[in-house]
Amino acid sequence: MEYQVVIPAAGQGKRMKAGMNKQFIELHHQPIIVHTLKVFEQDDWCQGIIVVINEAEREQFHTLFEQFPIKKVVSMVSGGAERQHSVYNGLKAVKNSEIVLIHDGARPFITMEKIHELVKEAEEHGAAILAVPMKDTVKRAFDGFVAETVERSSLWAVQTPQAFRISLVLEAHEQARKDGYVGTDDASLVERMGKKVKIIEGDYRNIKLTTPDDLLFAEAILSNWPSC
Repeated sequence: MEYQVVIPAAGQGKRMKAGMNKQFIELHHQPIIVHTLKVFEQDDWCQGIIVVINEAEREQFHTLFEQFPIKKVVSMVSGGAERQHSVYNGLKAVKNSEIVLIHDGARPFITMEKIHELVKEAEEHGAAILAVPMKDTVKRAFDGFVAETVERSSLWAVQTPQAFRISLVLEAHEQARKDGYVGTDDASLVERMGKKVKIIEGDYRNIKLTTPDDLLFAEAILSNWPSC
């Protein structure tokens, strides 16, 4: 089985408060984006990586890919105003692949096992996502007060990668652009077309690095990560 992957990495990550693109923050002497890309670099199923970048950082990314080295990047495309627009730009660069994955650049703890599960389910169902069951009690609030406690047995926290047939996800993005709709993730664009999305249980370690506290968790995970 084969796939290509689109990795949006153009956002500046203001919540990280690093004063730079969080993709370049180092964990164990390697930038976050390199940790992420290495998983796909080592996967025989991956036939190409499309990285969506801030055009002003093109040379910096190019230098990283040569330094570490990352050989499967087939295209670096410019990002858009929103993540959704950036992903769409990346999807248009996918060539000769029926299955495409979309994965956050700042989510370095994805495993090859979960990637392969996603690819298989996307081939069968058209769309598949990783998610983990909610562990905490969830409350809905208005004006600073609890309005209700939400029953959590059916609630899942969604992760990436998300996997799709390329024809389906392109159609979903193009319909969203036509309607002026911006979704919370790529699967939501497919859902609004009335298509079913398969859920695969993910791994709680597959965190997205968004705030400075997340870097502490990432260091702890890396200390026990198989490749370390």
